[in-house]
Amino acid sequence: MNKETIYSESLVAGCRVEQACFTAVGGEREVQLILHPSDASATYCEQLHTLLNVYEALLQGPLQGFQAVFKRFFLSDAANQKGTLLAALPENLACATSIVQQPPLDGTKVALWVYLIEGAVTQMLPSGLSATTHGAYRHLWGGGAVSRAVQAEYQMRLLFQEYIMQLMEQGGRLADHCIRTWIFVHDVDTNYAGVVKARNEVFATQQLTPKTHFIASTGINGSTGDAAIKVLFDTYAVLGLVPGQVCHLYAPTHLNPTSEYGVSFERGSYVEYGDRRHVFISGTASINNKGEVVHPGDIRKQTERMCENVEALLTEAACSFNDVQQMLIYLRDPADAQQVRALFQERFPAVPKLILWAPVCRPGWLIEMECIAVKRVDNPLYPPF
Repeated sequence: MNKETIYSESLVAGCRVEQACFTAVGGEREVQLILHPSDASATYCEQLHTLLNVYEALLQGPLQGFQAVFKRFFLSDAANQKGTLLAALPENLACATSIVQQPPLDGTKVALWVYLIEGAVTQMLPSGLSATTHGAYRHLWGGGAVSRAVQAEYQMRLLFQEYIMQLMEQGGRLADHCIRTWIFVHDVDTNYAGVVKARNEVFATQQLTPKTHFIASTGINGSTGDAAIKVLFDTYAVLGLVPGQVCHLYAPTHLNPTSEYGVSFERGSYVEYGDRRHVFISGTASINNKGEVVHPGDIRKQTERMCENVEALLTEAACSFNDVQQMLIYLRDPADAQQVRALFQERFPAVPKLILWAPVCRPGWLIEMECIAVKRVDNPLYPPF
């Protein structure tokens, strides 16, 4: 991982900024940022304004020339905080933006993950997707899609159907171009089964089956602050890809195919460009290759096994934790945060990361994580990123 410093400490007073900067052979950069207010005793408005002011200072200073292509805000109480956040955001926001209630477990009320690309051009499409044109590719990001259908199952079905149409309008297909989804489920213990049923049935109509492939995904507890909305949907697709450019990760020594326990997502996927490899690891827990929860009730051992599983997936993509640019870690029990933070800080001190309160889709899993890795490659079969 490129550890180039892109900001000065004077710009980040009142805010902790974690950054990973990948630099391609030609010098072009992409950056993952995670921002946390540093004063947990401040009010929500004070924390939010500090965070947004620091982010704006970075854009006007060391990140000048970078374009944000995706943002996700994490709130502790969306019902009371989301309106203030929306009012503070620019009206002409060109990048996809998601807002989810997943309380940061450092005692603060808000955190921000931003993905930025140097020299990118971004526009908001009429459909609601954000399109980033970069080289030979168009990257389509979706943030914060919701439905007001009666049940979680129907909401998920409608969200996928709408997304399929959005891709078709741009010349894309779900099976060929969607790289990653995030599905945030209000009351995951109750509503996840309906989400799974809807996704399985939609995928079957789109030639996404155990015999073809699925899509890398995280399905996790998350809320909009509106109890009527059971599902929040974020997406990422790439247009301009050719067959063979997307590969899926299985790590069969450690993990089983998700279809064996009735769900339909890939453990991880990567996109091979001419100059770099983007790796997306799905939400991964302490599971074995029989689909069983490993180390029930033990947060330390579950964390270790989870990291072992993620490492196996990264190895299959010819990567390692040294290539990881960003991590999101989800906990069922916020009382485990201090121990988990110490474990991650000891092993991955330089990787931007967030630890969030978000129960996993199976009650026995105490922890889950996802990550993004980027590695330099030289592959003449494909155009550069």
